[in-house]
Amino acid sequence: MVGNLTILPEDFADYLSIENAEGRLNEALEAAEKITKAGVRLLPNLDHAAIFTDPPHLVAGPLKQLGYISGWDARCYPSPVDGYDYINVSARLRQDSAARTRGWFDYVAVVHPVDESGLDHMLSQGYGNPFIHHLTWGIVPPERTSTDEFEYSSQVVPFMVKTRAVITEAIGDEPGTLIIALPQAAVNHADFAHALPAWVEGLEPHQYQVESMEGGGFLIQFFVLTGGRIEVALRIGTQQTFNPKSVHKISQDEISAVQEE
Repeated sequence: MVGNLTILPEDFADYLSIENAEGRLNEALEAAEKITKAGVRLLPNLDHAAIFTDPPHLVAGPLKQLGYISGWDARCYPSPVDGYDYINVSARLRQDSAARTRGWFDYVAVVHPVDESGLDHMLSQGYGNPFIHHLTWGIVPPERTSTDEFEYSSQVVPFMVKTRAVITEAIGDEPGTLIIALPQAAVNHADFAHALPAWVEGLEPHQYQVESMEGGGFLIQFFVLTGGRIEVALRIGTQQTFNPKSVHKISQDEISAVQEE
């Protein structure tokens, strides 16, 4: 626990036998402490964990026992990691689940290699099978006083640009691309193209990606540690765990099974 706010499940090992879990969970707590000390408010539970595994039932089965619903959003997300093909299937925990009160994550991305070459690459890293690839803290969004999607985008995007700078200073590592998925109504607004440069002021074009969020809502995220080990995300009103376009970008350019610590 950090500042009586963020929590992680003490019964993790009762359900999942993951070789690198202790190190990853401790690293998540350390990152949360630095982030909260810098003034960024985090939600109590992790937004999601990404767990690489083969076969998927090694993770999906125990998650089902905890109350997670696998494939809840009727989506699978192709994930080209290190040039190898993986498939990401999300599991969601209900908001009123008892497991959430014990610190279990809102979502888990169960990620498995498609073929033998991908499996060999995954296993060659020595993290074990399954292994936690990354953990993602949720950021408390700014207060919303309007239902207008464009107006709130004009508030939340600069908020996350500033948050990225604050976290970069606090963590002391090069952050990943700011992935900005917004409601279609905001992206289609007549003033969007004109307003966007001011919203992302201070970022170079290669440091952000803007897209519409499939299914609606807001999902703005970036990695805070080299190799994609820890991530932060601001999520509001989404109807699916991820955005397919975001997953492709993140998987291809932002994450790797080869992680430096």
